[in-house]
Amino acid sequence: MQDPNADTEWNDILRRKGILPPKEKPQDEEEEEAEILQQQSVVKTYEDMTLEELEDNEDEFNEEDERAIELYRQQRMAQWQATQIKNKFGEVLEISGQDYVQEITKAGKDLWVILHLYKQGIPLCSLINKHLTALARKFKDVKFVKSISTTCIPNYPDKNLPTIFVYVDGEIRAQFIGPLVFGGMNLTQDELEWKLAESGAVKTDLEENPKKQIQDHLMTSIRVSIPTKKDSDSEDD
Repeated sequence: MQDPNADTEWNDILRRKGILPPKEKPQDEEEEEAEILQQQSVVKTYEDMTLEELEDNEDEFNEEDERAIELYRQQRMAQWQATQIKNKFGEVLEISGQDYVQEITKAGKDLWVILHLYKQGIPLCSLINKHLTALARKFKDVKFVKSISTTCIPNYPDKNLPTIFVYVDGEIRAQFIGPLVFGGMNLTQDELEWKLAESGAVKTDLEENPKKQIQDHLMTSIRVSIPTKKDSDSEDD
């Protein structure tokens, strides 16, 4: 009688048809699979644990597990630190001139800082402060700062307000000075976000410049409203 565990093409066909039972695995393969499953079980156990639980249960793991757990603990700590950095800010900080060096120049390596110089009573400044408050909540890894212009820079002219300076590593990377740059009171939050994204300060999820959409719509409206030569000739008749 033919050995049902023999590695033959005919036996493979019979196994696929269900005529022969699955081939029996050698003992060493079964032991290896059992060991892998056991290791996966241990991995699953400590992956589900918090850092505190890992410390409480470290006596239950062997030396090999402890090395894996230590690596896992470092990964978890790095993820936690990255999350803390990413969610470090989330609001607009008010500063004065004496805070400038500490809060902007020495803000930190690779840290983007957005400074808004404003004055009370200027509507566009108030609008930009409102937009920046929302953007600070959206981009919590970016430091948003505002300051009354003359308390930060003595004799700073009101005609230059609002002004936004964008810094990284204490150096100015972009500047937006005066109401014309912002497009007046029609400025939307998305348009301001796009400007800041172009400077590199924020990573926007906007796919295209929202200002362009408005411009395209206006151009379409203008083209529709302008009479064609044919229409003019018809009116003359």
